[in-house]
Amino acid sequence: MKEDELLKNKHILVVDDEEDVLEYVGEELHMCLVDKASDYETALEYIQSYTYDIVILDIMGVNGFKLLEMSVGKGFPTVMLTAHAFTQDALEKSIKLGAVSFLPKDKMPELRSFLADVVLEGGRTVWRKLFDKLGGLFAERFGPDWKEREKFFRDFEEELKKKQKQQLA
Repeated sequence: MKEDELLKNKHILVVDDEEDVLEYVGEELHMCLVDKASDYETALEYIQSYTYDIVILDIMGVNGFKLLEMSVGKGFPTVMLTAHAFTQDALEKSIKLGAVSFLPKDKMPELRSFLADVVLEGGRTVWRKLFDKLGGLFAERFGPDWKEREKFFRDFEEELKKKQKQQLA
């Protein structure tokens, strides 16, 4: 099934303090119903008032981690989209707070593909697919042994492998 078909008529909230990012995502997701918020207060109103198939949050400038907690608490699959906070600490915090994916802004041209993965997985985490697709980028940014250096990521990788084996069984 094509990405556009998977995403058609999905209700998506995108939160970013950069107007050009909001416009780009709106255009890229033309097949969806997209709500846009450029600040924390507006985003919080949307999260509290509507039901979303996917929420896309920037980390910086909009208190993205606090919004992530709210969004996950409402049961919305939430994707972190970031440029300046593309760090191991931000990635770890996103995972711990329940984000289903973490997308660097320089990969926004692939946004539909990443969101289609979220839809295909029924809103569950897509970390395995993300690491498969962007493993080189993460290694380039964090170092080739980034998963092995930190206990959290070693344990998380083992958990992902166990889940994958269970799904195949």
